[in-house]
Amino acid sequence: MTPALSSSVGGGISSNKVKYSRLANSDEGYIDLQFKRSPPKVPYKAIALATFLFLVGSLLIIIGSLLLTGYIHVENPDRTIPVLIIGVLVFLPGFYHLRIAFYASKGYRGYSYDDIPDFDD
Repeated sequence: MTPALSSSVGGGISSNKVKYSRLANSDEGYIDLQFKRSPPKVPYKAIALATFLFLVGSLLIIIGSLLLTGYIHVENPDRTIPVLIIGVLVFLPGFYHLRIAFYASKGYRGYSYDDIPDFDD
């Protein structure tokens, strides 16, 4: 005969406050908790740098476009193309990392803050 179980488990602790998990049938020395990932650390410095690159690149692209179209008069028009090229080269990494940071903050699958290089290491 087995005694009937009451709503409390030994010592007056109610059973609904006890948190437990079922043990695996085979003990291989591993537990599930050691494979859980901690929440990623947000790389604020890298995101600030990406924002700076994005803004400077956008500004250089706008200025280069205005120089190239003649809206802003220059004495040496051969210097307008390098401004555009530098603007594009600065804009692209900033845009790329800001896009990753935005999608990671929204929780889209495949995007993580781990994909952004952190300078604190």
